[in-house]
Amino acid sequence: MTITRRKFVRTTVAAGLAVAAPAVHAQDKSEKKYNTALIGTGWWGTNIVREALRSGECRLVALCDVDDHQIDVAQAEISKVSADTPKRYKDFRELLDREKPEIVICATPDHWHPLITIAAVKAGAHVCVEKPIGHTINEGKAMVKAARDYDRVVQVGTHRRVSPHNVAGREFLRSGKAGKIGMVRAFVHYGGGPEQPRKNTDPPKGLDWEMWCGPAPLRPYNGDTNNPWSGGIHPRGFRNYLDYANGTLGDWGVHWMDQILWIMDEQAPRKVYSVGGRPIKGPAVLTKDEQTSDAPDHQVSTFEFDRFSVSWEHRQFAGNNAEKGESVGCYFYGTEGTFHMGWQQGWTFYPLDTKKAAVHQEPTLHQPDDQNIRELWADFLGAIKTGKRPVSDIEKIHLSTNMSLLGMLALKLGRGIEWDAEKQRVVGDEAANKLLSRAYRRPWEYPVV
Repeated sequence: MTITRRKFVRTTVAAGLAVAAPAVHAQDKSEKKYNTALIGTGWWGTNIVREALRSGECRLVALCDVDDHQIDVAQAEISKVSADTPKRYKDFRELLDREKPEIVICATPDHWHPLITIAAVKAGAHVCVEKPIGHTINEGKAMVKAARDYDRVVQVGTHRRVSPHNVAGREFLRSGKAGKIGMVRAFVHYGGGPEQPRKNTDPPKGLDWEMWCGPAPLRPYNGDTNNPWSGGIHPRGFRNYLDYANGTLGDWGVHWMDQILWIMDEQAPRKVYSVGGRPIKGPAVLTKDEQTSDAPDHQVSTFEFDRFSVSWEHRQFAGNNAEKGESVGCYFYGTEGTFHMGWQQGWTFYPLDTKKAAVHQEPTLHQPDDQNIRELWADFLGAIKTGKRPVSDIEKIHLSTNMSLLGMLALKLGRGIEWDAEKQRVVGDEAANKLLSRAYRRPWEYPVV
C-alpha cells in the first residue's frame, strides 16, 4: 500500500515553494511590464515566452531566429495568448542594439548560449538562458563573470528546482527520513536502434545556416524543418552532434546532476570516470554527401564525492521496460531505504523495513510538455525586483553543467580525471585542461574568462 500526500509532504511543498517561487498573477495595467525578447524561437523557447506573457508582467518586443520558419511557428503560437506585435530579427546583435530589452530569453542550441547571454547582460538585460549553459566549462566561467560584473540576474532553465514534488522530495531527503545517503544513481533510458546516414542537402529557404553554426564548426546542412525528430542536426537533433552539444549527458544529464548537487548540498565531484560508445547506432559518419550524429548511444559515468558516489547511465536503445518507475530520474540509496526522484510520476520512497508502507508524492506539472516553467519565471521576476539571486542562478547551474561536461571530458579523453573545484581545473593534466575551452570559428571570439 502506498501512502500519498502525507501531512509532511503538504507542509514541505508549501514551505519550499514559498521560498522558491513567488505567486504568479497578472499585474494591473498601471504596473510595469518588462520589455522582453526571445532569441531562439523553437519549441522550448516558445514554451518559455508563453509563461512570460502569462505572468502579465512582460511585453514581448522582439523575436530572433536564423530560421524564418521557426519564427513563423512561434509567432502563430504567441498570437493565441498575446496581442503583442514583436519585431522580427535574424541577428541578436541588431536586436539588442535597437530594442534594448530589459529581459532576454536565450533558447538557442547550446553552442550559442554563452555569446548571446554575455552580449545581453552587457546591453543591460536580465537573462533567462536554457540549460546547459554552454558547450565548454570556461564558457560557463565567463558567463558567471559577466552576470556579476554587470549586476544582472541570469537564471537558467532548470525548472525542477521549483517543481512541487522536487521541492518536497528534497526536503524529505534532507530531513534524514531516507537515512544517510551513500550513493546516487541517475539515468535516462529511451529506446532507439541503429542509425543510417542521412543525405546532406542545401539549407531550406529562410534559414541562415552559416549563422546557425556561428562560433561552432560549419558542418553540411542536415535536417528536416517539417520533421523535427528526423535525427538531422536541425531543428532538434543538434543535441546528438558534439560540435553543437554534448549528447544525452550534456542535455538531460544537467537536470539530474543539478538535482544531486542541489539536494546533497555539493558543488563538484573530486574524480570523474566515463565509458561509452556507439555499438548500436554504429560508427559516426561525416562526408560532404551524408552524415550521422556522433554522440554516444550509451554512456556510464561515475563521480566521486567526499560523502557519496554518483553513477550516471543513459541508453538510446532497449528503453526501460524492465525496471520499475519511469525512464528518467535519480535513485538516492540511504540507510533507511531507497528514494526515487522522478519526473512525470513524482517521487517515491521505499523503506528498508518492508513492513512499512512506501511514501509517494504525485507531481504538479503544466502543459504543454509537463514542465514548471511558470514557477521558475515567477522566481526570475522576483529576483529582478528584489536583487536576490534566483533559485536557478547562473553560478549554481554552471556547477551542474560542469558535472555533465566533466563526464563528457573523461569520455573523450578515455581516462579518469581529478577535478579541482576551487580552481576549476583538472589536476595535473594539461591535455584535459586544453579541452575546457575550444577554438571558435572566425570571426567569433571565445569569451574572456
